[in-house]
Amino acid sequence: MTTPITLCGFSVSNYYNKVKLALLEKGIPFTEAQVFPSQSEELLSESPMGKVPFMRTPMGVLSESQVLTEFIEDTWPEPPLYPRDPFARARCRELIEHIELHLELPARRLYGEAFFGGKASEETKKEVAPLLEKGLRSLHRLARFSPFIAGSDFTHADCAAWVHLPLVSQSTRKIYDRDFVEELVPQAKAYLKLVGERPHAQRINDDRKATMDAFMSRPKK
Repeated sequence: MTTPITLCGFSVSNYYNKVKLALLEKGIPFTEAQVFPSQSEELLSESPMGKVPFMRTPMGVLSESQVLTEFIEDTWPEPPLYPRDPFARARCRELIEHIELHLELPARRLYGEAFFGGKASEETKKEVAPLLEKGLRSLHRLARFSPFIAGSDFTHADCAAWVHLPLVSQSTRKIYDRDFVEELVPQAKAYLKLVGERPHAQRINDDRKATMDAFMSRPKK
Protein backbone atom coordinates (compact mmCIF):
# COMPACT_ATOMS: atom_id res chain seq x y z
CA MET A 1 0.00 0.00 0.00
CA THR A 2 1.59 3.27 -1.11
CA THR A 3 -1.16 5.77 -0.22
CA PRO A 4 -0.30 7.60 3.01
CA ILE A 5 -2.38 6.74 6.03
CA THR A 6 -3.70 9.10 8.70
CA LEU A 7 -3.16 8.40 12.38
CA CYS A 8 -5.93 10.02 14.38
CA GLY A 9 -5.64 10.96 18.04
CA PHE A 10 -3.39 13.25 20.04
CA SER A 11 0.19 13.15 21.21
CA VAL A 12 -0.60 13.00 24.94
CA SER A 13 -2.15 9.55 24.53
CA ASN A 14 0.26 6.73 25.29
CA TYR A 15 -1.64 4.38 22.97
CA TYR A 16 -1.44 6.93 20.16
CA ASN A 17 2.29 7.30 20.79
CA LYS A 18 2.79 3.53 20.74
CA VAL A 19 1.43 3.37 17.20
CA LYS A 20 3.15 6.58 16.12
CA LEU A 21 6.53 5.31 17.30
CA ALA A 22 6.07 2.11 15.29
CA LEU A 23 5.24 4.12 12.15
CA LEU A 24 8.28 6.34 12.63
CA GLU A 25 10.64 3.44 13.31
CA LYS A 26 9.47 1.72 10.14
CA GLY A 27 9.75 4.87 8.04
CA ILE A 28 6.12 4.64 6.91
CA PRO A 29 4.67 7.82 5.36
CA PHE A 30 1.68 9.04 7.37
CA THR A 31 -0.16 12.16 8.34
CA GLU A 32 -1.64 13.05 11.71
CA ALA A 33 -5.09 14.35 12.58
CA GLN A 34 -5.57 15.72 16.08
CA VAL A 35 -8.69 14.12 17.51
CA PHE A 36 -9.75 14.00 21.16
CA PRO A 37 -11.93 11.22 22.59
CA SER A 38 -15.63 11.99 22.63
CA GLN A 39 -19.05 10.49 22.09
CA SER A 40 -19.92 12.74 19.18
CA GLU A 41 -21.66 11.06 16.28
CA GLU A 42 -18.89 12.27 13.98
CA LEU A 43 -16.22 10.48 15.99
CA LEU A 44 -18.32 7.37 16.65
CA SER A 45 -18.73 6.93 12.90
CA GLU A 46 -15.00 6.23 12.72
CA SER A 47 -14.14 4.98 16.22
CA PRO A 48 -17.10 3.00 17.59
CA MET A 49 -16.07 3.52 21.24
CA GLY A 50 -15.17 7.17 20.73
CA LYS A 51 -11.55 6.39 21.60
CA VAL A 52 -8.19 7.17 20.06
CA PRO A 53 -6.08 6.19 18.30
CA PHE A 54 -7.70 5.11 15.10
CA MET A 55 -6.30 4.98 11.60
CA ARG A 56 -7.75 6.05 8.27
CA THR A 57 -6.53 3.82 5.44
CA PRO A 58 -7.47 3.59 1.75
CA MET A 59 -9.51 0.48 2.63
CA GLY A 60 -11.35 1.98 5.60
CA VAL A 61 -10.91 2.96 9.23
CA LEU A 62 -9.36 0.75 11.92
CA SER A 63 -9.39 1.26 15.70
CA GLU A 64 -7.64 -0.23 18.78
CA SER A 65 -3.90 0.32 19.09
CA GLN A 66 -2.84 -3.32 18.94
CA VAL A 67 -4.94 -3.87 15.82
CA LEU A 68 -3.12 -0.91 14.27
CA THR A 69 0.21 -2.39 15.31
CA GLU A 70 -0.60 -5.71 13.65
CA PHE A 71 -1.89 -3.97 10.52
CA ILE A 72 1.31 -1.96 10.26
CA GLU A 73 3.46 -5.07 10.54
CA ASP A 74 1.38 -7.06 8.06
CA THR A 75 1.30 -4.24 5.52
CA TRP A 76 4.89 -3.01 5.88
CA PRO A 77 6.92 -6.04 7.01
CA GLU A 78 10.26 -4.27 6.41
CA PRO A 79 12.05 -3.33 8.52
CA PRO A 80 10.56 -5.88 10.91
CA LEU A 81 9.45 -4.87 14.37
CA TYR A 82 8.56 -8.44 15.23
CA PRO A 83 11.03 -11.34 15.15
CA ARG A 84 10.72 -13.80 12.27
CA ASP A 85 10.64 -16.79 14.59
CA PRO A 86 7.01 -17.55 15.61
CA PHE A 87 7.87 -18.24 19.25
CA ALA A 88 9.98 -15.10 19.61
CA ARG A 89 7.18 -13.14 17.93
CA ALA A 90 4.71 -14.58 20.42
CA ARG A 91 7.03 -13.50 23.24
CA CYS A 92 6.82 -9.90 22.00
CA ARG A 93 3.04 -10.08 21.91
CA GLU A 94 3.08 -11.60 25.39
CA LEU A 95 5.03 -8.62 26.70
CA ILE A 96 2.67 -6.14 25.06
CA GLU A 97 -0.38 -7.93 26.45
CA HIS A 98 1.16 -8.12 29.90
CA ILE A 99 2.15 -4.45 30.03
CA GLU A 100 -1.20 -3.19 28.79
CA LEU A 101 -3.47 -5.57 30.72
CA HIS A 102 -1.62 -5.94 34.01
CA LEU A 103 0.16 -2.57 34.31
CA GLU A 104 -1.31 0.18 32.15
CA LEU A 105 -4.95 -0.77 32.73
CA PRO A 106 -4.83 -0.69 36.55
CA ALA A 107 -2.51 2.34 36.57
CA ARG A 108 -5.02 4.20 34.39
CA ARG A 109 -7.33 4.35 37.39
CA LEU A 110 -4.79 6.69 39.00
CA TYR A 111 -4.19 9.00 36.04
CA GLY A 112 -6.99 11.45 36.88
CA GLU A 113 -5.33 12.41 40.16
CA ALA A 114 -1.74 11.84 39.07
CA PHE A 115 -1.88 14.01 35.94
CA PHE A 116 -5.16 15.86 35.45
CA GLY A 117 -6.21 17.42 38.74
CA GLY A 118 -8.82 14.81 39.60
CA LYS A 119 -9.16 12.62 42.66
CA ALA A 120 -8.88 8.85 43.07
CA SER A 121 -10.70 7.33 46.02
CA GLU A 122 -8.77 5.70 48.83
CA GLU A 123 -10.48 2.43 47.92
CA THR A 124 -9.17 2.72 44.35
CA LYS A 125 -5.65 3.41 45.57
CA LYS A 126 -5.75 0.38 47.85
CA GLU A 127 -7.04 -1.84 45.04
CA VAL A 128 -4.54 -0.66 42.43
CA ALA A 129 -1.32 -0.93 44.47
CA PRO A 130 -1.20 -4.75 44.79
CA LEU A 131 -2.25 -5.18 41.17
CA LEU A 132 0.66 -3.06 39.99
CA GLU A 133 3.10 -4.77 42.33
CA LYS A 134 2.03 -8.19 41.04
CA GLY A 135 2.18 -7.03 37.43
CA LEU A 136 5.64 -5.55 37.82
CA ARG A 137 7.03 -8.62 39.54
CA SER A 138 5.72 -10.64 36.62
CA LEU A 139 7.23 -8.22 34.12
CA HIS A 140 10.58 -8.60 35.88
CA ARG A 141 10.37 -12.33 35.10
CA LEU A 142 9.26 -11.85 31.48
CA ALA A 143 11.47 -9.01 30.28
CA ARG A 144 15.00 -9.57 29.00
CA PHE A 145 16.53 -6.07 28.77
CA SER A 146 19.36 -7.33 26.56
CA PRO A 147 19.35 -4.47 25.75
CA PHE A 148 15.71 -4.22 24.61
CA ILE A 149 12.75 -5.62 26.46
CA ALA A 150 12.41 -8.75 24.29
CA GLY A 151 16.06 -9.25 23.45
CA SER A 152 18.69 -7.79 21.15
CA ASP A 153 16.37 -6.06 18.66
CA PHE A 154 13.98 -3.12 18.98
CA THR A 155 10.41 -4.41 18.52
CA HIS A 156 6.76 -3.47 18.91
CA ALA A 157 7.14 -4.57 22.54
CA ASP A 158 9.52 -1.65 23.05
CA CYS A 159 7.05 0.76 21.45
CA ALA A 160 4.53 -0.33 24.09
CA ALA A 161 6.89 -0.50 27.05
CA TRP A 162 8.46 2.88 26.39
CA VAL A 163 5.14 4.76 26.32
CA HIS A 164 3.41 2.89 29.16
CA LEU A 165 6.03 2.23 31.84
CA PRO A 166 6.88 5.89 32.52
CA LEU A 167 3.22 6.61 33.25
CA VAL A 168 3.09 3.72 35.72
CA SER A 169 6.25 5.06 37.36
CA GLN A 170 5.02 8.66 37.54
CA SER A 171 1.59 7.61 38.82
CA THR A 172 2.96 5.57 41.69
CA ARG A 173 5.39 8.31 42.69
CA LYS A 174 2.56 10.84 42.87
CA ILE A 175 -0.06 8.62 44.50
CA TYR A 176 2.03 6.42 46.80
CA ASP A 177 5.26 8.42 47.06
CA ARG A 178 7.06 5.31 45.75
CA ASP A 179 8.30 4.42 42.28
CA PHE A 180 6.96 0.91 41.87
CA VAL A 181 8.74 0.43 38.54
CA GLU A 182 12.15 1.38 39.90
CA GLU A 183 11.65 -0.80 42.99
CA LEU A 184 10.37 -3.93 41.28
CA VAL A 185 11.98 -3.75 37.83
CA PRO A 186 15.33 -2.07 38.53
CA GLN A 187 16.60 -2.62 34.96
CA ALA A 188 13.79 -0.46 33.60
CA LYS A 189 15.47 2.88 34.37
CA ALA A 190 18.49 2.27 32.13
CA TYR A 191 16.29 0.61 29.52
CA LEU A 192 13.88 3.55 29.26
CA LYS A 193 16.83 5.92 28.96
CA LEU A 194 18.26 3.80 26.14
CA VAL A 195 15.01 3.83 24.16
CA GLY A 196 14.46 7.49 24.92
CA GLU A 197 17.72 8.36 23.18
CA ARG A 198 16.38 7.08 19.85
CA PRO A 199 15.59 10.02 17.54
CA HIS A 200 11.99 8.91 16.98
CA ALA A 201 11.40 8.53 20.71
CA GLN A 202 12.72 12.05 21.19
CA ARG A 203 10.26 13.31 18.59
CA ILE A 204 7.43 11.55 20.41
CA ASN A 205 8.42 13.29 23.65
CA ASP A 206 8.66 16.69 21.98
CA ASP A 207 5.25 16.30 20.34
CA ARG A 208 3.70 15.10 23.61
CA LYS A 209 4.93 18.15 25.50
CA ALA A 210 3.73 20.49 22.75
CA THR A 211 0.26 18.94 22.78
CA MET A 212 -0.30 18.81 26.54
CA ASP A 213 -1.41 22.44 26.86
CA ALA A 214 -3.98 22.05 24.08
CA PHE A 215 -5.29 18.87 25.67
CA MET A 216 -5.65 20.40 29.13
CA SER A 217 -7.44 23.50 27.81
CA ARG A 218 -9.81 21.72 25.42
CA PRO A 219 -13.58 22.15 25.93
CA LYS A 220 -14.99 19.22 27.88
CA LYS A 221 -17.68 17.24 26.07
